[in-house]
Amino acid sequence: MKQKSSHAGIAAALMATTAAFALTGAAAAQETFKIGVVTFLSGQAAQSFGVPAWDGGKMLIEKLNAGEAPAPYDTKGFGGLTIEPVVIDEAGGATVQVQEYRNLVQRENVDVVVGYVGSGDCLAVAPVAEELKQFTILYDCGTPRVFEENDYEYVFRTAAHATQDNVGLARYLKALDIKVETFSGINQDYAWGQDSWGDFKAAMGQIYPDATVTAELFPAFGAGQYGTEISALLQGKADVVHSSLWGGDLQALILQSLPRGLFQRSQVAFSAGDHSLPPLGKNMPEGAIVGARGAYGFMAPESELNTWWKDNYESTYDVMPVQAPYRMAQAILGLKTAVEKAMAENGGKKPSSEELAAAMKGLSWESPGGLIEMVNGNGHQAIQPIGFGRSKKDENGEIILDDIIRFDARCVNPPADMKGLEWINAGFPGATCK
Repeated sequence: MKQKSSHAGIAAALMATTAAFALTGAAAAQETFKIGVVTFLSGQAAQSFGVPAWDGGKMLIEKLNAGEAPAPYDTKGFGGLTIEPVVIDEAGGATVQVQEYRNLVQRENVDVVVGYVGSGDCLAVAPVAEELKQFTILYDCGTPRVFEENDYEYVFRTAAHATQDNVGLARYLKALDIKVETFSGINQDYAWGQDSWGDFKAAMGQIYPDATVTAELFPAFGAGQYGTEISALLQGKADVVHSSLWGGDLQALILQSLPRGLFQRSQVAFSAGDHSLPPLGKNMPEGAIVGARGAYGFMAPESELNTWWKDNYESTYDVMPVQAPYRMAQAILGLKTAVEKAMAENGGKKPSSEELAAAMKGLSWESPGGLIEMVNGNGHQAIQPIGFGRSKKDENGEIILDDIIRFDARCVNPPADMKGLEWINAGFPGATCK
């Protein structure tokens, strides 16, 4: 199946979406709940993350406004309030995003901001949200630093951070009894890549204590050309090559590594790689270990909610949903849960940022990818299950994932009173793994 969304059609699609959700007049202002949605609509992260995420968000909002979602999400909109999205492109870097955030809050008068794929954008926007006292949901970015280095009242992240990706990946290698005497890493040179590699290396130190590192590579974000790095990985001859590359960088690495035999020489493991499956299709190599930053796509649990979500997404866009739309969906469903909880407590009025923050703190809700629990970061940071698989071709030559294993949230996420890296280095105290 092919993705129907394209960069060329983004502007027209956004205009159509705005028109579809637009309401006018003073009465409409009371009947709507305005969400600022920020995700990549241009640049290297658009095809793999931003556009699919908004595709999922747009479809879900339409279903919620129509009251067509399954229970417990079958009430229309948010407690009867029609959801009105204002969509912003995340491209441009942290400085641009800080200004766009201020515009959403101060000019567009949104009730909530939901957004951000880039870890640098999350780190930049979170203090501004606190300054403006604006309830904000970070739906995707992975760096653990957001809540490990700061305390926030108005900022929440409805998806687990990258510690679970890399602890889960090390556990997955062990569960498949993969021999690892040496391992290497290629990760982007900013918070996300550095934190991912740090967590993976530490987890391997616990699970494969005798394994040694042969190469640690940190190309710039958006580098696009990896000939030098691939040569270093081939020369290192590591048993396992770890990478948290994403978006266009990940696709470029895969396509450039294929003819040079990296996937034959080493067990390549992508901690967050499932979003590369739809755009690469049959060009995805067999045998690669693939994570999804949660139990998404091929790794999602069987449930009525996941079946409904997956079937609607596939019928609308002719492609399987992967991590970005799943994460957008769990953010919106969490927001719906928090809004309706706050409205139940305030007599049915549209909740303020303070009321939303109180409702979201420590909240849990079911998502298509399993149970989301806001238990870390003083009730502001989610934990969730995670899955991994290995790529293979089915009888039709299509790439699927096999050898799928899911890990419980408390097997791969640190406890509430510990930072991720500290927890790993201490030997995963309190971890419960089935």
